Amino acid sequence: MRQLRQTIRKRVSELLRENGIVRSPVPVEKIAQKLGIDVRFEDAEDDLSGALIRKPKGRVVIGVNSAHHPNRQRFTIAHEIGHFVLHKGIKLHVDEDFRINLRDGSVNDEEIDANAFAAELLMPTELIGRDIQKLGRIDQEGVEKLALRYRVSSRAMEIRLTNLGLRTPL
Repeated sequence: MRQLRQTIRKRVSELLRENGIVRSPVPVEKIAQKLGIDVRFEDAEDDLSGALIRKPKGRVVIGVNSAHHPNRQRFTIAHEIGHFVLHKGIKLHVDEDFRINLRDGSVNDEEIDANAFAAELLMPTELIGRDIQKLGRIDQEGVEKLALRYRVSSRAMEIRLTNLGLRTPL
């Protein structure tokens, strides 16, 4: 697990460097485009977050639920980029709402990997560390400021900070 996290962190750092990204929020759509991925926003059932589709002749499409909150859409794009980068053999991957998967216990290793990739891409360890130094403390107000800055939910930021060992879980 630790090795995979290091691999994800390294690959995300490369993507950020290749795209000249040095501050948040990370432009995930721009990264997808640079990777040759077409991002499309479509109406879908609420429990469908997105999909990664590898078409013939190397075309790749990420479908995103247009009804979801923009922060959720950003996570979906980052998650699908994770599948694209980490899981090369997958031709079609459909992601139902992660909250449903957590409830029924159906999250598999590929989903965990893609979630870890999405968290690192949206809230890169290096950028988070720099911003926390500027904030000075990480109380609830600080978490909310960081969430706004990174264009993620407060809950996603809480989880990220906890996973990085920078905040004690509530």
